[in-house]
Amino acid sequence: MEQTIQKASVLVESLPYIRTFFGKTFVIKYGGSAMPDQDVQRDIALDVILLRYVGVKPVLVHGGGPAITETMRAVGREPQFVNGRRVTDAETMRIVRMVMMGIINTDIVSTINRFGGKAVGLSGHDGNLIVARKRLERAPTGETVDLGFVGDVERIHPELVQELAENGYIPVVAPIGAGYQGESYNINADSVAGELAAALRADKLIILTDVEGILEEPGNPASLISALQVQRARRMMEEGSIAGGMVPKVEACIRALEAGVPRTHIIDGRVSHSLLLEIFTDRGIGTMVVS
Repeated sequence: MEQTIQKASVLVESLPYIRTFFGKTFVIKYGGSAMPDQDVQRDIALDVILLRYVGVKPVLVHGGGPAITETMRAVGREPQFVNGRRVTDAETMRIVRMVMMGIINTDIVSTINRFGGKAVGLSGHDGNLIVARKRLERAPTGETVDLGFVGDVERIHPELVQELAENGYIPVVAPIGAGYQGESYNINADSVAGELAAALRADKLIILTDVEGILEEPGNPASLISALQVQRARRMMEEGSIAGGMVPKVEACIRALEAGVPRTHIIDGRVSHSLLLEIFTDRGIGTMVVS
């Protein structure tokens, strides 16, 4: 009986959030080393499906760096990086497209559909969704480095995603942009998620990763920052407290906030049903980045 009452309490606690977020668009970025974990994939799929059924319009953007690295090594190619960005020649770009669109995107779509959702896989080429420009990286030595087919988002055309979401589908977007000559560009998935949230005027940007959130003291989970203002986030990046792979995540949150997205979140996707805990409970988890 007590467990039944607890379950009812959870539903009652979620009611105000369901009412508030009904009809709203959430952009969810799914990445990190937790992606290959089948239990995590299932939990995220179930969370996204539940969001859809209670009236939220989720849009999923996925990464896939570790899988690309694994595939490259399997065919005898050693990955090279500059400032954390993968050097992407034509052959590497073919591998990126195969892994991102042919394996990861398809797997996420099929998992969501298997559990009762209606997911549709997209890349930046579909409906000219992500128009990209070539990115030139500045190396630590100060020289400009050509990374090949690595890009930044030039423009988002969100109409196709909006149309799918309005009709009950769950768009699943691979972070591959389309150049003006039809070429493909490998784009950081966090950046795509931030730009897509801005273009869709989403109500939330949620970045699922494989750490607890943003820590005041790196390596100390007890120092988790629950709410982080943009000004402080910029200062922490300048000081190096926020570094490595967390930088593009925070930058994506700032980009979304500056475009009018009310709330952005960086949460631990390894926690079972982390999306539901963040969205539908009073306490939430992870770090909320606010303007």
